[in-house]
Amino acid sequence: MNRRAAITAGLVGVLAVAGGLGPLVLSEAAAQGQGLAMLGRLTKGQWTVKHRDGSPDRKICVRSGQELIQLRHPESGCSQFVIEDGEAKVTVQYTCPNNGFGRTSVRRETAGLVQLESQGIADGLPFQFTAEARHTGRC
Repeated sequence: MNRRAAITAGLVGVLAVAGGLGPLVLSEAAAQGQGLAMLGRLTKGQWTVKHRDGSPDRKICVRSGQELIQLRHPESGCSQFVIEDGEAKVTVQYTCPNNGFGRTSVRRETAGLVQLESQGIADGLPFQFTAEARHTGRC
């Protein structure tokens, strides 16, 4: 097994043990626009994402709130499965053909402030980060 395959297999195993792969298919409809209402209640406009590891800040334009789910996979065409769809927290597992997968949790503090946790595989390499995203103006 090459290094990339070993890393991918290892991360899939971690997610499975943590319960990340079990209930995925049960919530697919919610990811297709019938859920994640909390994201829709976030303030629209420019948000600044501050990574806790000291990585450079990133500015994104939030129109629906969904933009916060796939920060490491901005491409379209990814399938999403909702793990948790609460009033203050959502967790989504997603898979992007030929570019890996991820699992992101967004916890709402206010309409203009959220906490993010994400992990997965992007461009053949594992990633994991925590960040704070804050509404900072208009797009």
